Amino acid sequence: MGQLDGKTALVTGANSGIGLATARRFAAEGAYVFLTGRRERELDEAVKSIVDAGGSSAVGGVTGIRGDVSDLGDLDRVMAAVAERGQGLDVLFTNAGGGSFLPLGEITPEHFDETFGTNVRGTLFTVQKALPLLNEGASVVLAGSTAAGKGTPAFSVYGATKAAIRSFARSWAAELADRGIRVNAIAPGPTETPGLRGLAPTPGQAPALLTAMARQVPLGRLGTPDEIAAAVLFLASDQSSFITGSELFADGGANQT
Repeated sequence: MGQLDGKTALVTGANSGIGLATARRFAAEGAYVFLTGRRERELDEAVKSIVDAGGSSAVGGVTGIRGDVSDLGDLDRVMAAVAERGQGLDVLFTNAGGGSFLPLGEITPEHFDETFGTNVRGTLFTVQKALPLLNEGASVVLAGSTAAGKGTPAFSVYGATKAAIRSFARSWAAELADRGIRVNAIAPGPTETPGLRGLAPTPGQAPALLTAMARQVPLGRLGTPDEIAAAVLFLASDQSSFITGSELFADGGANQT
């Protein structure tokens, strides 16, 4: 028996990294998984990787839906596909997001709008449009970050978006409690993902960036997507049935020491 047997889950931003690892873990635990991503080719490859890992045989299917969470029309299409299955949603992981380094004096309106548009606006309207589909007792997990509570030079816009996500978790947990819906945030520390490597100015500088980040973690290394996925699974499953409005740090101690 898997921890999510018979449940339906939606993971946004699941082309790679933490999103893909979580979608794969949800499927392995018995969930029917819908996953979204902006790049269709990568999304198709993500779906195939779950099928090849045995996910589809465990749950009876996995569905990929191309979409950008900052586009309300795309969100409508995603929710329509979920609704068509007729089982509602038991788990929603709003993982889609991203950011980049930019010093205060160089921040542009475009940088601000893009980062807030995906991380904050995208998260808000993903959850809002999923509300009619969320079953009683559903679990919503929002992708936060250790950046929300720690000042990082040239990363202020991203950090501000994740602080907003932390606030959303508290407010929505209170607002949806009468439906038995739990809302929590997961706060990963530095994790070995394509997104983290993409923060480097050039691909050749990525190894040095990752090494520097690993040195800031008490455990002395970066996290892996599978480790973050395990923490998300805990929040998504009945193992965390008395936890809501919280922030779970999976950061190797980076923000705790």
